[in-house]
Amino acid sequence: MLKISHSSIFVDDQDKARRFYTEVLGFAIKHDLPVGDFNWLTVVSPAGPEGVELLLEPNDNPAAKTYQTAIYGQGIPATMFSVDDVHAEHQRLTARGVSFRAEPTEAAGVTTAIFDDTCGNLITIAQAS
Repeated sequence: MLKISHSSIFVDDQDKARRFYTEVLGFAIKHDLPVGDFNWLTVVSPAGPEGVELLLEPNDNPAAKTYQTAIYGQGIPATMFSVDDVHAEHQRLTARGVSFRAEPTEAAGVTTAIFDDTCGNLITIAQAS
């Protein structure tokens, strides 16, 4: 049976992403290993450190940069994070300076909010009702 172990998100600057994803969002570094000009940089949720690793992957490849720019420009989030309480998480992140593109909104039994990760992506946080 297949199991998701890693998911990647393109970032425009790994150092900036490291700071944002750890210091602002509260993820923990799982791996930060030099690989050529960049790092194999993954973060995990402290609530599930053995769970899925999010790879903060450089958008150095022109195709990656084009993709990232296109979905950002269309307002499409690059990924989604699950939270227990969207309203509380929205308040916590707003207090940390996170810029939200969409306030908490409920539709079809899910409450979501969308923020800018400062690294070229929109991210959805979601809470199932």
